[in-house]
Amino acid sequence: MTDLEVKLETHRQTRQTLSPICFQVQHFGSSHRVKMQSLLLLVLCAGLCFASSDIHQHNIQTLMDNVVVVRVPYAHGSMVEVPLTCGDTYEHKDVFWKKNGEELTPALQGNQITVLVKEMKAGNYSCHLSSSGEHLNYTLILVQLEPDNRTVILEWNSSEEGHIHCSAMNYKGSFHCTWKKTQHRSHAAVLLIKASRYLDEISCVVDADGSGIHCQDVDCPYKEENNPIDLTIYMHSYSRLEAYTKSFYLREIVRPEKLPNLHISSGQVFSWAYPDTWEKPRTFFSLHFHVKVVHNGQSCDSDKIILDKTTEETKYDVNIKSKKYVFCVRAQDKYAQGPWSQWSQCIVNKTEVNCQLL
Repeated sequence: MTDLEVKLETHRQTRQTLSPICFQVQHFGSSHRVKMQSLLLLVLCAGLCFASSDIHQHNIQTLMDNVVVVRVPYAHGSMVEVPLTCGDTYEHKDVFWKKNGEELTPALQGNQITVLVKEMKAGNYSCHLSSSGEHLNYTLILVQLEPDNRTVILEWNSSEEGHIHCSAMNYKGSFHCTWKKTQHRSHAAVLLIKASRYLDEISCVVDADGSGIHCQDVDCPYKEENNPIDLTIYMHSYSRLEAYTKSFYLREIVRPEKLPNLHISSGQVFSWAYPDTWEKPRTFFSLHFHVKVVHNGQSCDSDKIILDKTTEETKYDVNIKSKKYVFCVRAQDKYAQGPWSQWSQCIVNKTEVNCQLL
């Protein structure tokens, strides 16, 4: 029997001992001293009963195969009994258990066991044959704080994006979501991704570096979006589990790529093209363009503006006196008006023009 099991057994014996006492004090003498003793015993009984019920008043759910989640309102002081089974196949086998790859002392044996998870001290419980040590099965126990799902794994971006940033180059259904782990949780990993639109599941693949996912929705790009995409990402760090959710329409995250082929043709007329990845026909998937001219040496995000216009043409005649300036242009879906593309720019220094992508 483990130390935790001994404590639970002692706790149960104490309750059994005190229960009749709690009942008997109601019929005991009426002196002031006896009443005080009775009151103290009643308080002790109530406390023990509450502590015992607290062990069981937690939400235990199976998140996926071999993964059990213990949901608790707070980490400090929580104790949860979690039943584990090695498997029906091993009902009459001589089975022992390990936690995180290490044998328990004293040994924990049997096909069906109950482990006590204190606070965030969960882990991977594996069962093995006693005769050979052969690995038979396992259950990963994780702890999630509820109902507020306090998060420490991912950094907060903004009130508009939350913890996860999602974007798409067009309406073909492919989108990419990224996040940034906090400094002390860089080891955290994705456990599970759930993505869907109404009743249709969306397939997603985790990036090689673990900092994002690529997903593919099968909806037709010409179809009107009546339902949003719902995304839930389960991240775990040691025994801690956190769920990050995001809901959005594809039209809200479509961001055109940088405008290609930016050049100056004649005089001060600048021309560019639609991105190759943008949808066709252009008449249906129209872009409009933000043209901006700033002072020489300034970035396109500068507020030191010489000219600031919007156009639907893929060219613009800069009619200004200055011969030194920076010409900037970016694109946005004309109708959905989602995110703007990144800037493309040309640096003009009298007769020398240098066009580049930022």
